Amino acid sequence: MRRRTRGARDRRGRGLRSPLLPQAVPAWTSRADDFDAVVIDSLAEIDALWHDQLRELNIAVDDVPRMLPIDPGSVQWPAEVSADRSVPLARLIPAAIDPAGNQTRAQIVVFRRPLEIRCTDRADLADLVREVLIEQVATYLGLDEDTIENGPS
Repeated sequence: MRRRTRGARDRRGRGLRSPLLPQAVPAWTSRADDFDAVVIDSLAEIDALWHDQLRELNIAVDDVPRMLPIDPGSVQWPAEVSADRSVPLARLIPAAIDPAGNQTRAQIVVFRRPLEIRCTDRADLADLVREVLIEQVATYLGLDEDTIENGPS
């Protein structure tokens, strides 16, 4: 007698008839998608004031930081890292030349999980992301954070 192997229940090979959730339902988007939207909204405010100076800057989101402090004993981070004590929240990677000899653009990497863990709701997250982006853009442009927040004179 032939033994039936257990597989996906799809008797006639047509696949699922419809998605499990409609796209209009909030559960359709992931936490990462929501975080990306918060970063885009926060950056839009800064970009409206500093668009010409930020043309050569890329913004990226990574789930967790993959870096170590300069001195693990005292947990000192370089100036281009925004951190909460021993946990980096964002990092500015300056423009450089890659091993192939190509010019790379400066990039701000925002770390999603450390920022999400420090916030209780979306409004709190938006405020923290905005603070971190202002700090990183200030480092990139070599200006103080108040100037970045208020715009060029």
